[in-house]
Amino acid sequence: MAQEHKLEIFRGRWKFKSNTQKIWGVLWLLTVITAIEVVLGIYKPAILMDIWLDPFEGGFFATLGNIILSPIVYMKPLNLIFILLTIVKAYYITWDFMHIRDETSSMRKMVVWTSVFLIAYLVFILLQEGGYVFHAYHGEDSIITRDF
Repeated sequence: MAQEHKLEIFRGRWKFKSNTQKIWGVLWLLTVITAIEVVLGIYKPAILMDIWLDPFEGGFFATLGNIILSPIVYMKPLNLIFILLTIVKAYYITWDFMHIRDETSSMRKMVVWTSVFLIAYLVFILLQEGGYVFHAYHGEDSIITRDF
């Protein structure tokens, strides 16, 4: 027996009459988000290319604030926008096209939390290795003395 699919997105704010109409609606939403990313990637507005907040200086609480805020606040706003739009696209692809919305709560949690932890781990590893490679090329005691 086929079960009914939920025919709304944006937490019920945008409703569709059929499953086909919903698929096309989500496709257009993802297309608009991708178009925004492409336009921002091509034009790179100057206002989004500068860091809006400088790191805090001095003291224990400044160091603690820098550690907490550094992954989000001290990056270029354009990069943050790309990350957020990519997360929104990934959410709607899995939630609507892969029908995670219609699964049980434990299945949804298993898929979402596994992805969250793996992505967080990947970002951590990439940042650590990127720092090492930068130091290897540009440090005072750099291991690599010339580009190949």
